[in-house]
Amino acid sequence: MGLSFSLSAVLFFPFLIGCRGTVAGILKGYVGLSAAVFTEIYSVLLHSSSSNLLLFLAIGIPVLCFIMMYFVRPCAPASGDDSEEHRHFLFIQASSIVLGLYLLTTTIMADTYSLSPLISYTFVFIMILLLMAPLAIPVKMTLNPMRTRKSGTLDQSIGSSEGLVQGEGNADKTEPLLTPSSSAKNLGSFHESEDVSEVAMLLAEGEGAVKKKRRPKRGEDFKFSEAVIKADFWLLFLVYFVGVGSGVTVLNNLAQIGIAQGVHETKILVSLFSFCNFVGRLGGGVVSEHFVRSRTLPRTVWMTFTQIIMIITYLMFASAMDGTLYIATALLGICFGVQFSVMLPTVSELFGLKHFGLLSNFMALGNPIGAFLFSGLLAGYIYDNEAAKQHGLNRIGSNLTCLGPNCFRLTFLVLAAVCGVGTILSIVLTKRIKPVYQTLYSGGSFRLPQSTSH
Repeated sequence: MGLSFSLSAVLFFPFLIGCRGTVAGILKGYVGLSAAVFTEIYSVLLHSSSSNLLLFLAIGIPVLCFIMMYFVRPCAPASGDDSEEHRHFLFIQASSIVLGLYLLTTTIMADTYSLSPLISYTFVFIMILLLMAPLAIPVKMTLNPMRTRKSGTLDQSIGSSEGLVQGEGNADKTEPLLTPSSSAKNLGSFHESEDVSEVAMLLAEGEGAVKKKRRPKRGEDFKFSEAVIKADFWLLFLVYFVGVGSGVTVLNNLAQIGIAQGVHETKILVSLFSFCNFVGRLGGGVVSEHFVRSRTLPRTVWMTFTQIIMIITYLMFASAMDGTLYIATALLGICFGVQFSVMLPTVSELFGLKHFGLLSNFMALGNPIGAFLFSGLLAGYIYDNEAAKQHGLNRIGSNLTCLGPNCFRLTFLVLAAVCGVGTILSIVLTKRIKPVYQTLYSGGSFRLPQSTSH
């Protein structure tokens, strides 16, 4: 798992500016498959031992990460359009889809039939080969190097992240204020409205009486302190928090949800959620990338659609009707995955790449905070309370098992209401940032905005 993730990073980070959604979908897609991968490892290689699993997570995973750090290095993208790069994208996507289908199939077979140890180990060996499939690309590129760049000057300009910015032209750090041809644009929807006192200050700047650094516009590089005072930043955080926070609540309690509804073999549920989570991450990145280029459609539109579907999904969970558990799990996995693959490129497009790591990791806090509030407090309390009622106890016990739809019904209704609020916030955010995408992707390709001076 770590190998495929690291190799994907090595291959595709150079193309982040041009294919943000696709890159995010691939990288996050492999993460989405991790639950099914670890389920296979836990069942076969670790012999369903919890202590062995904890030892593997504590020692094995960090060792793999340190080993893979050797392969992570900056790479300069090819000049112009290169069909090889597109084929590399397709190969990674195809191999990841094959891996996801393989994991889902083998998990169902393992739960349905009694497989011999030889067959089980063979399944794991094939899984490892599929995980290492991206290795074929750097091997191919090593044995058959790419053609020489047409221009050495171009190589120098794109050899580093600073070169990408400088390639746009060495713009003045202080730019003249409100020329007649640009004043309407600068005060339009792409910028926030100014009050009378601010306009007076701007006029003073224009006359040379006052010198002031220009604040970054949406789409340019923001510092963290500059981003957190923007409404768009908190709207995106809240929308992401609602989507992943409610989704991770179901993921954390999926085994108990299955047992409460009469499904005792919950490995299929976990693998189904993992595979659909992968589909949502990979598909969300590809689909959002297509529509942002063809119609300048903001990526947050897909967060809105998926949260509407999540409302329906939670109502399906709450109803506990026969045959709906697997359907609801699959739908929720897809919607949960879309939230991840859409959030990352949206942050980079609204607030730039210079401080992308800090900004995106702050957004990622929506996952653990949501798990604490919705899973630890809400779902845990309601489950324990219902279990105590079923066992005729006056106090809540942590070791009690709850059976029946009432164990999580109230939790799902609350999550549906929360996603309703998230849908409204997502619509507001999409309307606010639509002019940004029309500016960034006018003409069907990403236009790197002018860098600001901080």
